[in-house]
Amino acid sequence: MIVNQLSAFIENKAGRLAEIAETLAENNIDLSAVSLADSADYGVIRMLVNDPERAARVLKESGVICKITKVLAVAMEDAPGGFARVLHLLKNQSHEIKYMYACISRHEGKALMVFSVEDVEAAEALIKGTSAGDVHPADIYRI
Repeated sequence: MIVNQLSAFIENKAGRLAEIAETLAENNIDLSAVSLADSADYGVIRMLVNDPERAARVLKESGVICKITKVLAVAMEDAPGGFARVLHLLKNQSHEIKYMYACISRHEGKALMVFSVEDVEAAEALIKGTSAGDVHPADIYRI
């Protein structure tokens, strides 16, 4: 399923991540997935939240540069080989994965992963016809 991801760009300095978390908490915004990548001076926080548009607004109001992008949420079998099967499907259709991270899952026996791929619509169409494509928005955004 295609979902909206919020990416925030922040300075690499002590306490900055806590400030972001506090801003979201103060605005009753719930995270279901988060990934942090850093460079020498800046970090990129990628998040799935229950209200991406409002989260982007409150973060921008606090001086954070952020944007919303489309990513693919996949509920793969939480057993040996589940991850490999999803990657095999994507590889066979030449979908290159830019980055990925795990998400909190409410699916019994499923592991929820978030993928960034070049053509998210084509990747979703491919995955949708499998058991890994069985993802409901409430499972991602924790509505």
